Amino acid sequence: MLPGRLVDDVHETIKARIMDHAIAPGARLSIDGLARELGVSPTPVREALARLESAQLVVKEPLRGYRTTPLLTPDQLADLYRFRLLIEPWAAATAAERATPAGRARLRAELATADAPEADTYPAYRAFSAHDARFHLLLAELAGSDQVREAFQRTNWHLHIYRQHYHRGIGPQALAEHRRIADAVLACDPAAAADAVRDHLELSHARLREENHDRR
Repeated sequence: MLPGRLVDDVHETIKARIMDHAIAPGARLSIDGLARELGVSPTPVREALARLESAQLVVKEPLRGYRTTPLLTPDQLADLYRFRLLIEPWAAATAAERATPAGRARLRAELATADAPEADTYPAYRAFSAHDARFHLLLAELAGSDQVREAFQRTNWHLHIYRQHYHRGIGPQALAEHRRIADAVLACDPAAAADAVRDHLELSHARLREENHDRR
């Protein structure tokens, strides 16, 4: 196996464990221990953890090594949604104004291939998670904003870890909301696109707050 492919596989394996909470939020990570478990040398584990650090899924502490990033607090989650509400309605509205025929075809194709997760595990949820990321990133791309796209990428994994912990069963509702957004973009209706994204984000946050409250 090529070294790059090995690092890719190790990275995906560790990320899956973090996302599925096989490695708990805030847990210490042993490079040697992970290498033994995965049957590899410590080198690809170090490289994989460096990638995960850049995605803010793990944190490197001086003289203490790595740990997984703690779960978002309710206040941090609220801040994240406030931030998204500032940028994503604009992105959707701008996409409705600027999207080319090729971009609209990509949006239709993304919705056509999206499915809700069928099981309560990360492997099942991963396909929906990938769709959700692609959908929101595509809106930013169609709006022509690299800054919005990068901002969404920086925050996306933390939101999905939180969802994985508290509320995975969001697929059907989220897909319906994505379709409403896409319909507005495809209809070249900026106001409707912005409203649909705003409603989607507010409903998503409300679902997570309710689930969090029920688990206390």
